[in-house]
Amino acid sequence: MRAEQPGADDGLDQAACAFLELRPRLFGIAYRMLGSVAEAEDILQEVWLRWQRTDRTVVLDPPAFLAQTTTRLAINVAQSARARREAYVGPWLPEPVDTSADPAVGAERGEAVELAVLLLLEKLSPTERAAYVLREAFDYPYGQIADILQLSAVNTRQIVSRARKRLSAERRERVDAAEHRRLVEVFLAAARAGDVSALEELFAANVVSYTDGNGMRGAARIPVVGQTRVAKFIVAFGPRFWPGADLEWVEANGRPGVLISHNGTDTALLNIEAMPQGIHTLMWVMNPVKLEAFARSRE
Repeated sequence: MRAEQPGADDGLDQAACAFLELRPRLFGIAYRMLGSVAEAEDILQEVWLRWQRTDRTVVLDPPAFLAQTTTRLAINVAQSARARREAYVGPWLPEPVDTSADPAVGAERGEAVELAVLLLLEKLSPTERAAYVLREAFDYPYGQIADILQLSAVNTRQIVSRARKRLSAERRERVDAAEHRRLVEVFLAAARAGDVSALEELFAANVVSYTDGNGMRGAARIPVVGQTRVAKFIVAFGPRFWPGADLEWVEANGRPGVLISHNGTDTALLNIEAMPQGIHTLMWVMNPVKLEAFARSRE
């Protein structure tokens, strides 16, 4: 840490300009590490406060200093977030953001901001997550990542390599954007029609459906797995869910999604992941807090 200056700083305007210029990248680091807009915003507020108090005359590289501060704070929050995730009722999914409204969020290597990738990142330790995000999403040099994490360059390379291999082992081949949208459209038609057979044909053998509702009524509290089970689950809740529903195509975390509302109130955000063999992941964000955050990201 740098020595802090008490009182006002004549260079506060310059400090604000430097911070605001870097803010999209800093937010991108924190959000990718935590999967939460609110937590990322809280971190940026703390970074700004620390930046104001820091003796900036001895900071040779402001972008590096701010990235380091953001990353270390995000690691601390990620460590404490594990306990909160365990107390969460039902599956936890990352908080989605509208990347069409805020393109800076996904501007650098946008794949690393997709909901499915953010969900996989939760399986890494906070330090592994930080190293992976800095390298894969923002292309930081290994030496700079090592400085940020206070590790050796060799150790940093090993951490990134392990994280990359672990995530690659769980990721699947993706379909292109046109096929992705077609599969969503066919899924919606089959789901609204209550057609179990059509749904089964759409799904990969190991398809899984996650519903993030944090205990709200009607939200499944465990993942549903398998073609037949997922198809029957979708059809079972259909009569209570689809009548009167309005559907809107949105861009959620760089991928096409469907925002579902009833009587003007958002009730679910659907995001799917698909491979040539069919849809393998359904992610239903139904937690009202997360839906409200998504709505704010569109403003």
